[in-house]
Amino acid sequence: MDIAMIGTGYVGLVSGTCFAESGNNITCVDIDQGKIDRLNEGVIPIYEPGLTEMVQRNHKAGRLHFTTDLESAVTKAKVVYLAVGTPQGDDGSANLSALWSVVAGIAPFINADTVVVTKSTVPVGTNKGIYDRLFELNGIHYRVASNPEFLKEGAAIHDFMYPDRVVVGVREEETKEILNELYSPFLRTDKPFLSMSPESAELTKYVANALLATKISFINEMANLCEKMGGDINDVRRGIGHDQRIGFSFLFPGVGYGGSCFPKDVRALASMSKANDLPPTILDAVDQVNDRQKFVLTQKVDQHFGGDLKGLRFAVWGLAFKPKTDDIREAPALVMIEQLLERGATVCVFDPEAVENVKMELGDKVEYAEKSMDALAGVDALAINTEWDVFRHPDFDAIKSTMKSPVIFDGRNLYNPVQLAGLGFTYYSIGRAMVKPSSDNA
Repeated sequence: MDIAMIGTGYVGLVSGTCFAESGNNITCVDIDQGKIDRLNEGVIPIYEPGLTEMVQRNHKAGRLHFTTDLESAVTKAKVVYLAVGTPQGDDGSANLSALWSVVAGIAPFINADTVVVTKSTVPVGTNKGIYDRLFELNGIHYRVASNPEFLKEGAAIHDFMYPDRVVVGVREEETKEILNELYSPFLRTDKPFLSMSPESAELTKYVANALLATKISFINEMANLCEKMGGDINDVRRGIGHDQRIGFSFLFPGVGYGGSCFPKDVRALASMSKANDLPPTILDAVDQVNDRQKFVLTQKVDQHFGGDLKGLRFAVWGLAFKPKTDDIREAPALVMIEQLLERGATVCVFDPEAVENVKMELGDKVEYAEKSMDALAGVDALAINTEWDVFRHPDFDAIKSTMKSPVIFDGRNLYNPVQLAGLGFTYYSIGRAMVKPSSDNA
């Protein structure tokens, strides 16, 4: 099937590449000529495990193309996917300016039987708005569908190739059949193809992300309560997670969620709720708890050092908002780094993939280490913000001998407090009591 994928950001590039992998002819379009040139050279603008190899393989096979020529891509396409960014506006709602620009751009070139599909995360009613706008421009009743994505950064290819479900919002049976055919290679294990109204599909994306964000904010709030009352959040998490009604997913305490989806989708859903005179009480609380959680680790730092950080040196491990990505949008690590700098500390950072993005954000405000151990030289403390696997089993003896003082602030609960105390570390984590370090090893 000939498909035009408008937008080569995270969603568009992953989706287009996975469709090409199943034998479709995909043309990815972007207005950034430099980005298109790099993609044609096999240079991928984002870090996503397995994506580079898959892009290069399908591009070489002639199934995956990159261009700035909107007309050539759209004219031959049976399906046109809209996968442009919908960033958060000043009022919390989604900014659709890029989407409307693309709709106007494709109108002169789409055929009467073309199916236009929104892959971008958009507010309820956008599907109808696209339909109305295309009819206004061309006088043709186009088939406009919604197909929200549910990709996790760091596992996006697996999520696309082996989805839990595929959700489409359609108004015509024929449109449903076309999209069902397109997705059939990915649903061979009897995962459901869920067809519904476009409005329901648009809402499904927001509601899914808001519920997952709610679980994260809830367990973080309970972790803070555990610390105050002498409980251990890991024990509590196990105690509730084995309840099949609850489960373990997204019940890991930490320093808050970030990224391109959860923060803006929670706020956008709250904005839609307010616009319909429904107070978004839970959604506002989820957002507020998450904002507070990004300060928890720095509060522990302040308490340990008596609030005076001037002249102190910190190492920060983990800059991306989650492991297996280089995405730093709304990353908790950046919040903590700014707090440390404001208090007069110096900071040396390390991340396996996100350093270049942080350099564009922070410049020379911090120092950058090429290896995790390099960041620890002479530091007064280490702060961990992202649970990369490479951080899970370090050489603690080497860490202790490299640091000025053996103090760790762990925002992802990677280590055993009793073990760290036995090795002579002062170790702070989330939702667990601190065990005093052994005097024999201090």
